[in-house]
Amino acid sequence: MKSKRHSKILELIGTFEIDTQEELLNKLNENGFRVTQATVSRDIRELRLIKVQSAAGGYKYSINATKESVDMSFKFHAVFSESVNSIDYAENIVVIKCYVGMANAACAALDSIKWKGVVGTLAGDDTIFCVMRDKQGAVDFAEQLKKLMK
Repeated sequence: MKSKRHSKILELIGTFEIDTQEELLNKLNENGFRVTQATVSRDIRELRLIKVQSAAGGYKYSINATKESVDMSFKFHAVFSESVNSIDYAENIVVIKCYVGMANAACAALDSIKWKGVVGTLAGDDTIFCVMRDKQGAVDFAEQLKKLMK
């Protein structure tokens, strides 16, 4: 349940400009996660979320881009392995199929890793498209991601 909640938190902060623990708590409750303020506080600490300036000039929660890559890799693996059904590629595009509602969180976790060769990503409700620089990059990337599913 914790990994699903963490996945939802990453999705929520990637979708909304959430600036308080109370707002995050309310969004989690709206999405079926009955949690307390203490749990939200602990989740923020465990995910090492930080506040960054938003486009509107206020502040919002964000993934800490300066984390050690080993720590972020662990978090990515936890979210990714809980979210993904299958991985395939065509030419320079990698298609990642997820459980319904999990693609945004998995994509946010994927983006936080900053994989070499990934030009960009696009997430829907249950599918992620990753555009790679070339076909070989797509092949290699898909193989790396498939290893994480085992």
